[in-house]
Amino acid sequence: MLGRLSLRARLVLAVLALATVGLVAANIATYSSLSSFLLDRTDSSLDETAHSISQPGHDDSPRIAPPGTVVQVRSLDGTTVVATVSRPTLPGYAAPSPKLPATIDPPRNTAGLEAVSYFTVGSAGDGDGDRYRVRASIEDGASGMLVVATSLADVDSTLHRLLLIELLVTVVAIGGIAALGLWVVRLGLRPLGEIEDTAAAIAAGDLSRRVERAEERTEVGRLGLSLNAMLSRIETSFRVQEASERKLRRFVADASHELRTPLAAVRAYAELFDRGAATRPADLERSMQGISRESQRMSVLVDDLLLLARLDDGRPLERVPVELDEVVGEAVETAQAVDPERPIDLRAESAVVVGDRVRLRQIVDNLLANVRAHTPPGSPVSVSLTRVDGTAEIAVSDAGPGLDEEHLAHVFERFYRADASRARASGGVGLGLAIVAAVAEAHGGTASASSEPGQGATFRIALPLADAPAAPAP
Repeated sequence: MLGRLSLRARLVLAVLALATVGLVAANIATYSSLSSFLLDRTDSSLDETAHSISQPGHDDSPRIAPPGTVVQVRSLDGTTVVATVSRPTLPGYAAPSPKLPATIDPPRNTAGLEAVSYFTVGSAGDGDGDRYRVRASIEDGASGMLVVATSLADVDSTLHRLLLIELLVTVVAIGGIAALGLWVVRLGLRPLGEIEDTAAAIAAGDLSRRVERAEERTEVGRLGLSLNAMLSRIETSFRVQEASERKLRRFVADASHELRTPLAAVRAYAELFDRGAATRPADLERSMQGISRESQRMSVLVDDLLLLARLDDGRPLERVPVELDEVVGEAVETAQAVDPERPIDLRAESAVVVGDRVRLRQIVDNLLANVRAHTPPGSPVSVSLTRVDGTAEIAVSDAGPGLDEEHLAHVFERFYRADASRARASGGVGLGLAIVAAVAEAHGGTASASSEPGQGATFRIALPLADAPAAPAP
């Protein structure tokens, strides 16, 4: 049953239960204490009355009992009433008599002094149920038992008023505690409501929503702070995932676009063959050369895509010591053979890194191929290899048109081209620099670029030296 109630209701009910138990216990203790006190005071009054009756005055006349007091003198066996004296409270008013037992056991005192006993009885008539307090005593040397009784109407009236006051105070106190507890619980649980609203807003798609007024002073506030931190990480992860999905969609679209052109060319050459090129030697040779050229182009593109996929999956590369200065020298020599009219200035220091020699060579080859694709023929190129703070830094600088900041921020993205027309004359498919960055990161290094329009561009690759602690590969 309680499990179906809200947390606010359960807390308020718990407070009310504790308050009710505390108030009832206090009321019972107060009622019992006052009842005991009033009975003790009544017993003291009966003692004084009994003494005044049993001890005559200077003129040997008996003392008169207070109004409303019932006095009896019984024999020692407690059965025979020797004398009964009843004093009315007001003239003409007969007070109800106490319902005394027919036999009263004589009180005993082993010390030989006055023996006294006290007990409470009801009313003898059909009255309103008044109670009487009775004192029975045998004085030292006396031949009879003195019984003195007085009404407890005042005591019962006082206790009745106390009971009514306690009930009223208890009801008012419980109502006040319920109102105050509900207010305090609502105030304390208000951040939980804000957390609920925040969760609903996030479920609706508002990932920027946060829990407001989250403080460290309270448990719920600390929960809100933790939730905000978790939401920030979730939002960041979601944004990264969205960016990754966008890049993946763009990657698939660009790969499809790049493969569609050579496939269309192969299909066109195949149709040319079906239309009779097989009987015309010139057309047959042109068809076969075109098919071979486009197939080779598709093979290069597929190889580049597979390489990027393997690097994305984190597949380990070969890890052997590599003389990086030799790799850079071989790449520059090949570039000079491919483009003998382009002057290339090489300055290389001796540097040894741990990695895959083939992929490291591919880095330098792609950088030099990028220079050939985007700079005028014959423009100079500068290649350097230096040791800087435990890293080997490869820098390739050209004297081409350069890049502005917008294009510079995307040069290492896959299938990105500064020329939006995607014309083949403006370069390759846009995977060369992406491979450079991916291979550098797989070796624990970094790739960066700097350029200004009209001032050329410089691409730098930083790789950890073999004798320096390598950064973990992503």
